[in-house]
Amino acid sequence: MSDDSGGTGDGDASAILIPLHEARRERLEPVRFDRRELDQILRLYGRMVAANEWRDYAIDHLTDRAVFSVFRRASEVPLFQIVKDPKLARKQGAFAVIAAGGRILKRGQELGRVLGVFDSKLKVVEA
Repeated sequence: MSDDSGGTGDGDASAILIPLHEARRERLEPVRFDRRELDQILRLYGRMVAANEWRDYAIDHLTDRAVFSVFRRASEVPLFQIVKDPKLARKQGAFAVIAAGGRILKRGQELGRVLGVFDSKLKVVEA
């Protein structure tokens, strides 16, 4: 006598059908930087690497936000995090720059303006 159930006791237990539209709805897509946003961030990163300020980066695509972290050394905590959080888009702005201590340096709707926090300010120097 042979048992065709594979040890489960019920041959139909593993054959659960889920309609495709329900599976797509339940699957949570991670938040990502789009091509334009990533281009702006990487342009800034290239400038800062050339200035010997930053040396490494990491990109995290989480279910609620996307994070671009910059490091001076890979073994350290990130110096800054550039965060895209779509839940805050209508309130405070989807983009934020966060310092190492967790302090929000700038937040806004437009990534270009938020990244402006890294632009060097001109200073008057007395001779």
